[in-house]
Amino acid sequence: MSEETLSRLSQLEEKYGAMGQDMKSYLDGLLYADFLTYWDYIHLDTLLSLQNPRTPIPDERIFILYHQITELYFRLTLDAIAQLSDAPQRSLELFKRQLRRINVYFQQLIQSFDIMIDGMDRDEFLRFRMSLLPASGFQSVQYRMIEMASTDLRQLVHPDKRELTADVSDVKLIYSVLYWRSGATELASGKKTLTLRQFEQKYSEELIRFAQHYQSCNLRQLYQNLPADAKQDPELIQLLRQHDLNANVRWGLSHYRSAVRYLDAKPKEIEATGGTNWQKYLPPRIQLVVFFPELWSEGELAEWGKFQ
Repeated sequence: MSEETLSRLSQLEEKYGAMGQDMKSYLDGLLYADFLTYWDYIHLDTLLSLQNPRTPIPDERIFILYHQITELYFRLTLDAIAQLSDAPQRSLELFKRQLRRINVYFQQLIQSFDIMIDGMDRDEFLRFRMSLLPASGFQSVQYRMIEMASTDLRQLVHPDKRELTADVSDVKLIYSVLYWRSGATELASGKKTLTLRQFEQKYSEELIRFAQHYQSCNLRQLYQNLPADAKQDPELIQLLRQHDLNANVRWGLSHYRSAVRYLDAKPKEIEATGGTNWQKYLPPRIQLVVFFPELWSEGELAEWGKFQ
């Protein structure tokens, strides 16, 4: 054996010895183990078995696949934020690297929304959507987590109630008036939709714990706690602004355009599958959610949701 191989064996023996393990047993495991294949590593067969349309209408599979891909990008985004927030040392370069990743993920999501806007037959969608009731993209818990991990929870309060929570620190109380909760109300009665009640029952406790965890380590807090010179870094500021626009304006407008494409049937608009008030919930200019308000001018904030 070469000196390099012997060196590797010595390092392995030292590694496993430090853990009280027998290196030879691990070498036996390598000897008898099968070679890894691509399809086994990514569980391809399982992945392709997770699309289960509720109807025989062909384009429903596109709808399912697109939303599954979206959730995977959300997972990548949450992992990128967690790597930064959990890092023992948060350097400026690490901050910028993670934001670049987050922005790439969201840019891919925004560009991919053409699959929803132009990639499905409208008549087919309006037929199979009735079998999805009361499920709704509103119920994406990972997107709510991205919001909570990006900024202070108070920034996500409904615009009409922000003054009431200005001096409130209780996470549960703030959670009760978050902007998206008002979007899941019945158009006629103003009561909570079944979509919202389902979501709250499954995720509210988890989301409150998540919000409590990220109170001090969300992206806005991490930025504000940087040294003064790092906070003035032009690239960092641009990356944060990009994330703000991607998550709160461009992504919302993509959804809104899709809703208009499929649900806006003048003179009468069609309700969303969850009965959500999409006309008032989706437009960014109405919700006015801004992750990093200190990075925008008064003029830009006044025009929020109207520019991309």
